[in-house]
Amino acid sequence: MTAMTPDVWLPFPAEEIEGLPDCFRYRLWDGEDAFPADPADCVFYVAPYMKSAEVTVRPLAAMAAVQVVQTLTAGIDHVLGGLGDLRPGVRLCNAAGVHTASTAELALALTLASLRGIPGMVRGQDREEWRSGFYDALADKSVLIIGYGSIGSAIEDRLVAFECGPVARVARTARTGPRGPVHALADLPGLLPSADVVILVTPLTEATRGLAGADFLGRMKDGALLVNVSRGPVVDTKSLLAEVESGRLRAALDVTDPEPLPAGHPLWHAPNVLITPHVGGSSSAFEPRAKRLLARQLTRFAAGEPVEHLVLITE
Repeated sequence: MTAMTPDVWLPFPAEEIEGLPDCFRYRLWDGEDAFPADPADCVFYVAPYMKSAEVTVRPLAAMAAVQVVQTLTAGIDHVLGGLGDLRPGVRLCNAAGVHTASTAELALALTLASLRGIPGMVRGQDREEWRSGFYDALADKSVLIIGYGSIGSAIEDRLVAFECGPVARVARTARTGPRGPVHALADLPGLLPSADVVILVTPLTEATRGLAGADFLGRMKDGALLVNVSRGPVVDTKSLLAEVESGRLRAALDVTDPEPLPAGHPLWHAPNVLITPHVGGSSSAFEPRAKRLLARQLTRFAAGEPVEHLVLITE
C-alpha cells in the first residue's frame, strides 16, 4: 500500500514556482470560498497574501496534519487568531526579506513626495493651476528610523544617495549595526526632538501598539514628518489628527487605523497628510521574491532541514 502524498497549499500555481520539490501534491488556494482539498491532508500551508485575517485562518482548525504555516508578510498579526486551533509543534514562519526592497522604496517615495509638496502639485495639475513655491528637500534633514530590521536597514541604504543629515536607528533592543549604533525603544524620548523625519517600520506587537501616541508625537519637533509603513495601530489616530490639524506635524501614511480608511474619516482631508492604501509590499517586486522564498522553504522542509524565518512554535 502506497502512502498518500502530502498536500501543500499555495496561493500561486505550482507551475509558476521554479525549484519546488516533487514530493508534494500542490493545491492552489488564494482565499476562495471553496477549499481545493481536505485541509486535514495539508502539511505546509502558505497563507494567501493581502486577505483578511478571517479568510486567512479559516482552514487552520481543520488542518490536523499541518507542520508549517508560512505567511507572505513580515507581520504575523493576521494569523495569530487561528493558532489556538493548531496542535502543538506547528512552526509559524514569516516572509522576512520578501518586502524589503518594495517597502523601503515606498518609504522613500512617501518621504520625498510629502517634503516636496507633490500631492498639492497633483491637485494643481487637475485644476490647471501652476503651484510654484519653495519646498523642503530631504537633503540635510535628520532622519529617525524606528524598527531597524531588514526593511529599516534598506531604508537607510537608500537614504545615502539623498545627502540627508544624521540618521538615528531604533530597534527593540540596543546593539551596534554596520552603520552605527542602534538605540533601544526606551531611548525614543531623547531622539524624537531632533528628527526632521520619523519613519515607522516596526512590527505590530503589544510593545508597539499605540507607540506613536500623544507623548511620542508631542516630542517631535515642529514641522516634522511622520512616515508610517508599518501597521496602522502603531500610531494613535486621534493623537495624530490633533497634531496635523493644528498644522504642527505632517504625516505620510501607507497604513491607517482603522484600515481600510472609511469614507468620511477626517484623516482623508486632514492638512499635510498623504495617504497610500497599504501598498508597501504590493509591487512588481513581490511575486518573484515570494516564489523564491517558497521554493527555498519547501526544499528545506522536504529534506527535513530547519525552515527559515521561524517566528514561533505552537504549544
